[in-house]
Amino acid sequence: MPLVLGVDSSTQSTKALLVDADDGTVVESRTAAHPPGTEVDPAAWLTAFDHAAGPLLARATAVSVGGQQHGMVALDRDGVPVRDALLWNDTRSAAAATELVAELGGPQACADAVGSVLVASFTAAKLRWLRDHEPDAAARVESVLLPHDYVSRHVSAAGTQAFTDRGDASGTGYFDAAGDGWRPDLLARALGREASVPVVVEGGTVAAETAAGNPVAAGTGDNMAAAMGIGLEPGDVLVSIGTSGVVSMVSPDPVADGTGTVTGFADAQHGFLPMATTMNAAGILDLQGRWLGVDHEELSQLALASGAGSGGLTFVPYYGGERTPNRPDATGTWRGLRPSTSRADLARAAFEALLCSLADARDLLVETSGAAPRRTLLVGGATRSPALQALAPSFLPGPLLLPPAGEYVALGAARQAAWALAGGSTPPAWPASDIVVLDEASDTDRQAAHDVRARYASARDADLVGG
Repeated sequence: MPLVLGVDSSTQSTKALLVDADDGTVVESRTAAHPPGTEVDPAAWLTAFDHAAGPLLARATAVSVGGQQHGMVALDRDGVPVRDALLWNDTRSAAAATELVAELGGPQACADAVGSVLVASFTAAKLRWLRDHEPDAAARVESVLLPHDYVSRHVSAAGTQAFTDRGDASGTGYFDAAGDGWRPDLLARALGREASVPVVVEGGTVAAETAAGNPVAAGTGDNMAAAMGIGLEPGDVLVSIGTSGVVSMVSPDPVADGTGTVTGFADAQHGFLPMATTMNAAGILDLQGRWLGVDHEELSQLALASGAGSGGLTFVPYYGGERTPNRPDATGTWRGLRPSTSRADLARAAFEALLCSLADARDLLVETSGAAPRRTLLVGGATRSPALQALAPSFLPGPLLLPPAGEYVALGAARQAAWALAGGSTPPAWPASDIVVLDEASDTDRQAAHDVRARYASARDADLVGG
């Protein structure tokens, strides 16, 4: 059986899957951690790749890399980074994003140009920050890559021209998602000078070869790879709860949302992947567990011991700033703390706040895209929590599906590698894994969740105006 290698170079780690190209069965997996922080030496990703994927590479007939979106890898004429890479979750470029949007003629004009309204996470905003705050480094920039581009070049034979795909490119802020082409003028506007960009390669074609002569596929952004890995179909809403919260849908048509709520990304095939993203997701639960001195299992048990509404406790979980809504300088806000507030209430409030945030994102995505949702799929480590599984059907419309735990970004990259290996107009069809359908919520539970969301909205909007 031919084996393909799919790699997920994420914010936190590199995950590598060796996969049967015929049916998607995972044969072996390996992982390696990345350094913490919102700026990282890109060489760390290559070290992690060598540790996690290196031992599997010789057994693979093709390879593809999925990677965290948006990050800025700025290189000098020798291909050496001029500074550590700024990651998607680094918010220092928020003012730069606002400035660029104004220069483009406002939010709607910006969305019309590139598919999205720029925020701090976009590469273009980081380039403008570099221009203004580190001009000596900016003056040395000759080319700009995304994280997955940098890792893909590492696995390719020496001398290979840098390459990327339309999905990841659409998150830079200087790529026209609807028109499928770079906007070098927008890159130059952001950086203050021209710089080269990778060649854009179609998802099902061979972008390069390894040193051993095996195909390297184009790779893509992590969200595009996850959609491919899980087999997302039109009408499916994918809710991913990881470092960030991501709500996305596959669409045949581009989206240009001038409110900035929905990003109009391209996907890794021939369509689009409109998306609403929250910066605060599983970390909400991590922090609450740390404050309460419990692990995830105990946090779940505590949450289920409290009643709906957490005893009147509500909080807005924008601890590290937020992207949906766009509030890069926001902090967490608690309301309703009383002498009677229990540890169980504190635990449940964390789950309710997370689900309110994700439900907001889902509602906005569906409204903006105009799509008719068919079903909602939940993925990510936090979805294994019994409390989240119990509460989610009250907050998110069904049917609500829970695919088996898996590394879907790496699996999607592997599917893309198999596509490049086989050729054709569409990726290979791999059998769907067993999916659990969560029980529907009762009318009473849905009403209780409705009341929780109303209190959450009141706190969210009061926080916006300083109330």
